[in-house]
Amino acid sequence: MTIDFRNDNPQRTCNKTYVNYRSFKPYLRADFRMKCGYTDCSDFWFGGTKTFHIDHFKPKSKFPELETTYSNLVYCCSYVNVLKSDDENEYLDPCEVNYNEHFERDNDGNIFPKTGSATAAYMHKNLKMFLKRYQIIWTLDKLIEKIDLLGEVIEKNVNVSDEIKKEYINLNIEFHKYRKFLSKEQ
Repeated sequence: MTIDFRNDNPQRTCNKTYVNYRSFKPYLRADFRMKCGYTDCSDFWFGGTKTFHIDHFKPKSKFPELETTYSNLVYCCSYVNVLKSDDENEYLDPCEVNYNEHFERDNDGNIFPKTGSATAAYMHKNLKMFLKRYQIIWTLDKLIEKIDLLGEVIEKNVNVSDEIKKEYINLNIEFHKYRKFLSKEQ
């Protein structure tokens, strides 16, 4: 069974202009839902916005006129940005293309290019989207969703044992302490 690559596509909404492309980072972070535009991994698992990069979809070394053009910027993890670097081969713009048509996940969250998408196959290989880190981060994001859902069920169900409630509370506290630690802006 395959799963959609992401739940919704990022959209660039900022209409401001800046002389330094780094000034766009807060807007990019919001537009990309605090996730890597290429792998859909949440930034806090990498240390938050300070560790995430701004990729120039068309490399600024080859297209200097696009250096501060918002529609050419992608919020992404440092791993992907370093691998993509100045490569100007064909890539799928995360805001212009529905990645669900080119990528999918298996039940464990591993990323695969869909058959027939040569561009997705290239990106999967070149950006190393097959690395275990992306599967683990997807799993952690799903765990957060399940913890939150369990909390809702516990709130609504008066027949849940005190032991289950206590374990849920302990798990929730520890997990969210770790999550907050990772997402702190230092």
